[in-house]
Amino acid sequence: MAKITVNEVSKRYADHTALDSMCIDIPERCIYGLLGPNGAGKTTLIRILNQITAPDSGEVLINGEKLCQKHIAHIGYLPEERGLYKKMKVGEQAIYLAELKGIKKAEAQKRLKEWFDKFEISGWWDKKVEELSKGMQQKIQFITTIIHNPDILIFDEPFSGFDPINANLLKEAILDLCDKGATVLLSTHNMASVEELCNSITLINKGKSILQGKVSDIKRQHDTHQREIIVRCDDTLKVMNIAETYNNIKVEPTDRPDETKLTLFSESPNELLNQLLQVGQLVSFKEMLPSMNDIFIQEVQSKNKAS
Repeated sequence: MAKITVNEVSKRYADHTALDSMCIDIPERCIYGLLGPNGAGKTTLIRILNQITAPDSGEVLINGEKLCQKHIAHIGYLPEERGLYKKMKVGEQAIYLAELKGIKKAEAQKRLKEWFDKFEISGWWDKKVEELSKGMQQKIQFITTIIHNPDILIFDEPFSGFDPINANLLKEAILDLCDKGATVLLSTHNMASVEELCNSITLINKGKSILQGKVSDIKRQHDTHQREIIVRCDDTLKVMNIAETYNNIKVEPTDRPDETKLTLFSESPNELLNQLLQVGQLVSFKEMLPSMNDIFIQEVQSKNKAS
């Protein structure tokens, strides 16, 4: 298990500041989202974590110890730009990459067989990589990223090119790896995946952290008090008459002629609910919290306008 601390990390390239005093605390056994628009600084931070480049100032700590060469063996990194040898056979290449990570051949074959079976790609073992679809190649690269059971996993756009079934297969694998002790850093533009997987996030814009925290807390902080109510009543006119007495309410029909959907912007909808219950049956009531996609756009646009 590993806790990652990014402490006042800055990085400049010529006249461009890629990271500006970045601070992030990533708890152990956590799936942590690293979000931001293109050019925000995410890739630079990932390169620093992988020791591909070094910060100009600040430091990264792994379990309180300054990041150094020995930590590389404990990190699995799946880059956005995939890189497999096209002419090499799948199984041969997977074993080769596992051996590079210190796994003996017999143990590598055992682990790879388990993962190939799990990802339903056993029949591709003796095929050349160039014969595989993009999705199949990504499955193999994912497997070779996690095969040495690293404490830290860094995934950069892992769902790119996957259909919904295989994306779900990958999500289940990531959740399982976290349950078994891995700390996962997930960089993605897929906000639906962030909501499904991430415990906490940092949103970066122009090299600075502009939003941090637990996903549930962030959604609650951005609550616009929008509530969706569906009520069933034989006389929908009664529902309409009640709705007309309120401001900031939207009334829509549903697929059923005896149901009405009301969208209300109110922190306290109890009075409306009580009135509706006098004339009909409450089918559903939902708090319509903003999506992470909406929050992402709102925060980035707000900061860009202010700068």
